[in-house]
Amino acid sequence: MLDRLRRLGYAVLGLALVVALWEGYKAIDGQLLGWELPLKADDQRMPHVTTMVERLADPERRGSDRSIAAAVAAGSWYTFQIALAGLLGGVVIGALLAALMQRLKVAERAVLPLVVMSQTVPIVAFAPLVAAWGGRLKLGSGEWQPWMSVAVISAFLAFAPVAVGLLRGLQAAPPAAEELMRSMAAPPRTVLWKLRLPAALPYLVPALRLSAAGAVVGAIVAEISLGRSGGIGRLTLEYSRAATSDPAKVYTALMGAAALGITMALLVGVVDAVASRNRPQEALAS
Repeated sequence: MLDRLRRLGYAVLGLALVVALWEGYKAIDGQLLGWELPLKADDQRMPHVTTMVERLADPERRGSDRSIAAAVAAGSWYTFQIALAGLLGGVVIGALLAALMQRLKVAERAVLPLVVMSQTVPIVAFAPLVAAWGGRLKLGSGEWQPWMSVAVISAFLAFAPVAVGLLRGLQAAPPAAEELMRSMAAPPRTVLWKLRLPAALPYLVPALRLSAAGAVVGAIVAEISLGRSGGIGRLTLEYSRAATSDPAKVYTALMGAAALGITMALLVGVVDAVASRNRPQEALAS
């Protein structure tokens, strides 16, 4: 409990530091020791943090009953659900690839470079292709829904960290323990579940954090690229059109996207806490 409170305190301190740096930069007005810094600190480009927070309580549009805070919360929740689906799909795909690469060295040599290379594909160009391919698929009696294309792109950015991190973890099992299980004629499935997966947890959790961030980024970029309404990505694009007349409104959507990323990171932290509950203290310390 004390360790968790300490981590929470560090998170609050980090947020306070970001706010202090933002307001400090505005205080020096974009100048330092007589030098003009690249980013202007006027209210058009860098509104005060208090202005952004106050803007959340204003109506989203003139005559609208819904506040900006409600719109940002609804968009963040919508994108969170899609990003979570993408994260789960990415974890499943990444885990299967990691198990395959650990089992077959030829698969590792053939697949691992492709996994790494896949993360260099420009999502803006890839998203319309996914939507076009998905529109031709038939899911039994159902039809391909537009949000599924966003989830696929989200999973595309989420699977690689799990595949690479879990592969390293599966290969980190103690050789003596592995030799002992082989001497007892343990089947490969038992070795995987009883030895390799527990040994891979310290590698898997950081990979999940990267995957969670990738899933959020993929969902937001896909919403913008595909013009998918309802999520925080599309909301950011809509609010950016008012950047000239109402710059603080743009930052409210960015605050929602940041909160979405933090929520995904907290979710991974909960998974880590549950998975680490029965692990030995020396393993946790390492």
